[in-house]
Amino acid sequence: MSHYNYQEIILWLENKGIELYGNHFKILESDHPIIYKLIAYFLKDEPTCFQYNLNFYKGILLSGPIGCGKTSLMNLMKYLSPTDHKFYLKPCRDISFEFIQDGYDVIHKYSKGKLYQSEPKTICFDDLGTENNLKYYGNECNVMAEILLSRYDIFISKNIQTHITTNLSASEIETFYGNRVRSRMRAMFNLIAYDKTIVDKR
Repeated sequence: MSHYNYQEIILWLENKGIELYGNHFKILESDHPIIYKLIAYFLKDEPTCFQYNLNFYKGILLSGPIGCGKTSLMNLMKYLSPTDHKFYLKPCRDISFEFIQDGYDVIHKYSKGKLYQSEPKTICFDDLGTENNLKYYGNECNVMAEILLSRYDIFISKNIQTHITTNLSASEIETFYGNRVRSRMRAMFNLIAYDKTIVDKR
């Protein structure tokens, strides 16, 4: 049995959301099944993770339609994460702009940790699929595909997790990034998915 009170945690998260995003922020009851899974994962609540078939050695792939609140939720989860599992969010579009400016060093920055002069870090790549294939000195590169393949290597070798938010389906991910990336993503992530019929909450 879990020793956490999930209703109290959701109230706390809602208050934190109001603090971060303003008085209009609200956690809807229809979102509770998704949020329960996220809370269980980030608190490392083993009995509840087992119940939801979540593996906390893997990262989270949070999938859902535009405007369902994926980014806001992952931002809130940072406040639940234990100190040794802290992560930060990085929009994929920002990475694509960095690639235009800095080229292939950007791939090392988000995979090998080279530009941080440190070990690789846990990152949540926000809005996978909003970036485009880009050219650097005439060479086209699928930047996020290369980063995800490198992140798989450090997941296997160092057990460093990656999280993702996206509105892409599994088949769209394969179309955009190739079957090698999709295959590795199955090993890297717990899939937590919103109902595709949810309307934009913005």
